[in-house]
Amino acid sequence: MADTLSEFLAHHPVDRENVERHKQKMLAEVRAYQLKELRSNAGLTQQELADRIGVSQRQVSKIEHGDLENSKIGTVRRYLEAVGGNLTLDFVYGETRIQIA
Repeated sequence: MADTLSEFLAHHPVDRENVERHKQKMLAEVRAYQLKELRSNAGLTQQELADRIGVSQRQVSKIEHGDLENSKIGTVRRYLEAVGGNLTLDFVYGETRIQIA
């Protein structure tokens, strides 16, 4: 006989922190894939983009693999401009949102 959802969860508790970690990892992977697609759609290789924005091909690869924590904002801004977009930065505190760049 099948358990109800509440019975199942009582016997198999969900680790919400683990779920949130995996969610954030998946979202980072999606964002990284989207950056790669933007570059590809602009007709640029990683090396060509790197040359345009003044960084190594390795740095472009790191950005496209979601390593934005260790990337400079200026590098990410130049990356996005090179593929035809721009970067905006917002400071959010409660209901307050201030565009700072």
